[in-house]
Amino acid sequence: MAQSLLAFDDHPADPHVGFELGWDHAHHGVLPASEQLQAGNPLFQGWRAGAACYGERTLGASRLAREWLALRLFAWQRGLAFELGQVTPHYLGQLDVSLCPVTRRPIGAADASIDRVCDDAGYAAGNLVMMSRAANRAKGGCRWEDALVHAEQAKAAADGLHLGLDSAGWARVAVLVSFVTPLPHAQAARLPLLLQPPNRLRLLNPVQGLQALVTRELGRPDGTLRLRALTSLLPGEAMRTDFHRFLSALLPRLLAARQSNEGFALRHALEDAWCDERVNRCWQRFALALDETLIDTLLKQCVSLAGTRTLLHDRGVATEGWALERAGRASTPAEAKRRQHTWQLAQGRSGRGTIGTSRSRIADGHLPA
Repeated sequence: MAQSLLAFDDHPADPHVGFELGWDHAHHGVLPASEQLQAGNPLFQGWRAGAACYGERTLGASRLAREWLALRLFAWQRGLAFELGQVTPHYLGQLDVSLCPVTRRPIGAADASIDRVCDDAGYAAGNLVMMSRAANRAKGGCRWEDALVHAEQAKAAADGLHLGLDSAGWARVAVLVSFVTPLPHAQAARLPLLLQPPNRLRLLNPVQGLQALVTRELGRPDGTLRLRALTSLLPGEAMRTDFHRFLSALLPRLLAARQSNEGFALRHALEDAWCDERVNRCWQRFALALDETLIDTLLKQCVSLAGTRTLLHDRGVATEGWALERAGRASTPAEAKRRQHTWQLAQGRSGRGTIGTSRSRIADGHLPA
């Protein structure tokens, strides 16, 4: 029962967070689920206080607001971190897709789910993606290496499925999870881009950021002009030649897709082109000649060339709010109180907060759906 979930003596959830969640339910005019309407439940207490404050002067309950409240409730009941500064109803709307990125099947309203890509992190900006419930259940908490193993198991299965996904689906899960998994440069450079990064996902491996940017530009009508500009930024004739070889290997795969009127045909053709051995061989020859310093420079210069909005984040702040130090768990009330006290002391000493930075940049792109 819900009441047992909310036994705070032995549950990591913070009752203050539950109270705020109940308050926000009242602010949007949403009645909490019946199992939450029990005396002693912090969410119920927050809802009653909010309802007394707002009365009928509520914000209204849009679809996105309801999804936001439901996602926060899910996280709170399970003691998972939820970052409120950036993960808003508007942010969730930017994650909407009509096709599941894993299964490539249409997603209806009842089938859509928001998933944490890195399960060692909380519900935070850059770590969330919309996919079908079936794909979400299959993915579970598996790491990218696990997904590759599942892909081989699906390939060997009589029905071509493992845990409900086929081999191609599991391969796309592996790439998706690799985006938010810091990897050695040589390892990240060898991964094919079988799935283009969903909107607002943060890529923690710079070489995959460059890989995604180049692939995306190939799918745009004027993308070749920007790729020529990118080529001119490469140091040395040998590196420019290797880049041209990669483009020459990838471009022929797009000709048939460009003639299709289906909105996702080109995107999927770009992803499927990475199944080609020659494409991967040419990419690896080019990418392995780069280092993170050069990629960092290229990404910063390419932002002005990109045809869609792309954000770059310092590595030190790319995972801010992810709660990686707690493996995605919410802080206990005592931990939250200590952090607030420490922050207040720091504010008093310096007058402002500080954010650490790092050399490498992280791409958080607004990619076409």
